[in-house]
Amino acid sequence: MGDPKKLRKKYTPPRHPWQGARINAEKILVNNYGLKNKKEIYKAQSILRGFTKQAKNLIAFKTKQSEIEKKQMFEKLSKLDLLPKDADLENVLGLTINNILDRRLQTLVFKKGFSKTAEQARQFITHGHIAIKGNKINVPGYLVTGDEENDIEFLKNSSLSNPEHAERVVKEKEIKKEVNENIENE
Repeated sequence: MGDPKKLRKKYTPPRHPWQGARINAEKILVNNYGLKNKKEIYKAQSILRGFTKQAKNLIAFKTKQSEIEKKQMFEKLSKLDLLPKDADLENVLGLTINNILDRRLQTLVFKKGFSKTAEQARQFITHGHIAIKGNKINVPGYLVTGDEENDIEFLKNSSLSNPEHAERVVKEKEIKKEVNENIENE
């Protein structure tokens, strides 16, 4: 059978734990994106750090292998909808943590209007009410690719898939009210 694979952390915490400016910036991110804890910020930072490190290495080397890796990196970044296909390495260095956090399933569910708050979006996901292309996803930190973004929906057998559900009725009434106000203003 063999030994199980050693689990490793997917992030690195900050080197110094008590920096006021960093702590305040992290609080803003946690509140804006409805994150559970700062560990999720550190995971996004490590993803971003991997892309920037690879971009810096590709700028330094001009070999056949580096061209292959550059093409693969741009395919991955365009698949995640972080950069357009015609981007260059300087654009990779310009990515921020907000770009990564905007591609999380939790953020997209909230921005598409399936939930009232980002925290509620997280709850819907962890309770198994959200599906992508019919497959249940219960990981709020799942990075959604560009082609999956339009396929986010409520799971078919979920109680929230009913348009008369209490959490959905309020949202639809608010939308109808906004539409009526816009029509009156015109």
